[in-house]
Amino acid sequence: MTVTPAATGPARAGAPTPATPGPVITGRDFPTNRGGLCRKGWTAAALLGHPERVTTPLLRGRDGIHRPVPWTLALDLIADQVQRTRASHGPDAVGVFGGGGLTNEKAYQLGKFARLALGTSRIDYNGRFCMSSAAAAGNRAFGLDRGLPFPLEDLDRADAVLLLGSNVAETMPPFIQHLQGARAAGGLVVVDPRRTATADFTADGAGLHLAPVPATDLVLLLGLSHIAIHDGFADAGFVASRTAGYQAVARSVAQWWPERVQSITGVPVHLLRETVRLLAQGARGGGSYILTGRGVEQHVDGTDTATAAINLALILGLPGSANSGYGTLTGQGNGQGGREHGQKADQLPGYRKITDPAARKHVAKVWGVDPALIPGPGLPAVELLASLGKPNGVRTFFIHGANVAVSAPNASQVLKGLRALDFLVVCDFFMSETAQEADLVLPVLQWAEEEGTMTNLEGRVLRRRAALTPPLGARSELWIMAELACRLNAPSVFSADPETVFTELRAASAGGLADYSGIDYALLDSGEPAYWPYPAGSTGTPRLFLDAFAHPDGRAVLTPVSPSADPARDPLFTGATLALVTGRLLEHYQSGAQTRRVAELAGAVPRAQLLIHPLAAASRGISDGGMVTVANTRGTVRCQAKHSTAIRSDTVFLPFHFAQDENANLLTSQAIDPISGMPEFKASAVTVTALSQN
Repeated sequence: MTVTPAATGPARAGAPTPATPGPVITGRDFPTNRGGLCRKGWTAAALLGHPERVTTPLLRGRDGIHRPVPWTLALDLIADQVQRTRASHGPDAVGVFGGGGLTNEKAYQLGKFARLALGTSRIDYNGRFCMSSAAAAGNRAFGLDRGLPFPLEDLDRADAVLLLGSNVAETMPPFIQHLQGARAAGGLVVVDPRRTATADFTADGAGLHLAPVPATDLVLLLGLSHIAIHDGFADAGFVASRTAGYQAVARSVAQWWPERVQSITGVPVHLLRETVRLLAQGARGGGSYILTGRGVEQHVDGTDTATAAINLALILGLPGSANSGYGTLTGQGNGQGGREHGQKADQLPGYRKITDPAARKHVAKVWGVDPALIPGPGLPAVELLASLGKPNGVRTFFIHGANVAVSAPNASQVLKGLRALDFLVVCDFFMSETAQEADLVLPVLQWAEEEGTMTNLEGRVLRRRAALTPPLGARSELWIMAELACRLNAPSVFSADPETVFTELRAASAGGLADYSGIDYALLDSGEPAYWPYPAGSTGTPRLFLDAFAHPDGRAVLTPVSPSADPARDPLFTGATLALVTGRLLEHYQSGAQTRRVAELAGAVPRAQLLIHPLAAASRGISDGGMVTVANTRGTVRCQAKHSTAIRSDTVFLPFHFAQDENANLLTSQAIDPISGMPEFKASAVTVTALSQN
């Protein structure tokens, strides 16, 4: 495909208009989605000219009302506030929260802006709530984390796919076409406590559905590894030549014999054995893949659970193979690229560790500063949000591309923190629940109005091209950061031009694990696939680990893991409590700030519904369609109940796309995985009570 960036042209008020025409764009058969879109994709354009679009900076007055102010005043006000905060409380009293939907250019420059212009270590992003456990496990096992270390189309020929904790039929429907080979071979295995739309694809001999007790995924995987070893399915040659740590893992899983695993997880022994047989058989045929999603990762033991999945894959000889593998599914629009170039509290561009002196020296040289100017590691998202408004915490806060008032765990406490701040700046294009709490809201561009790059779940870098002229008053976050950096007398250079920023990103990432140095806009515009790592002079890396893993000795590392009693984790089944699982719906996305504004989507699912088994509902006097309270010590949700036999009788499900008293994250815990910082989203103890209809 050949295209040049759209010219900016003069902006005007009202609905966006087409950008100045460039050369004719010729489409291509893109192999990842093959032209498919979900309902959210088909309706996304409805937001571009939405009447609720924010198109001018809005300053909140003493009366709580947001009123328009000029950009110059808004930026001067922010710079003054930052300087006063730093003078009174130190640089770490200023904080930044980014998003996995930002382009690579914005994610990169946001990390640089925080560390150089603001001088703070206090930056993290909402990907900490999404990919962090899988990333930590991947780095531990392989020495490198890329969601899928192979092109997605490789799944097409697989005979077996084990999918844990992801309802792709609703969250990314175009993905389903890549599972048809496994379905045809009878080898699709879906692990989920609900019988989801994805689990339905295993019907009629297409595979298996395993419905474990919530929060027992780690035990399930340990049991599968036990069977793989003791029933003779381990790939001894692969294990001996390409891995380290096997004996320790073999000893650690010896105690997880099938009958014991069945007693804890509720998954019958015959299904456990059949799962391993399908994976081993598939590896000898068209291929086998193990894929994990948020359902098994958003736990206080999420890193260990993802590690257990990788251990199973390594025992079976799947990673690094030409026709098999392990991967994790990225959820946000730029969930892969957004975590590679500096938004995370502990990372610098190129997936470099911020504590590594060589990494600091390299990035500092690209930025033209002394390495001593780059702060050390900051706080992961949950700890960062917990510090808001505290005496020694963050006092002035920037939020880009996130709606933490809805999406963060224990949301009522996060809301208190936002309200305790001295000053809150939110960059958004709608008045989200978080923007409503802001002292200053800055209007930014939407997807069809900006240039830049994204990196998809395969590690493939893609061009985003401006198709429309943005409304008068909306600005790119690159421009905002450049303007503020100038006012703050920041060292280094901050550009508002995406290609200039990407060129700097390439240099900063060079030699790192996520090396983009060989990628430029011309390559991306040519339509040639660009998978990182893509060092200068190379042709990229569509398939990782074929010859060696990223550890110094070239071997993958198997790490023993085991369940541990975490005092911060809710005891799920005590008395009348049920286990609450949260997740996504087909019609909505993330906090719902966008999809709840699309009439077609909001009309289809206007309110939150609690999925509850008829047996659990009957014992509580809850009618189908009746109103209920869902409560624990952290909060109370009021919503409609929906009877369903597609869920375990000890479990309830609530989507997390809704706000106010329907916000599922009023109930979730701030307990975190000690390795990844991932909060416990998927297992909360709740009581469910019928509301009086009087």
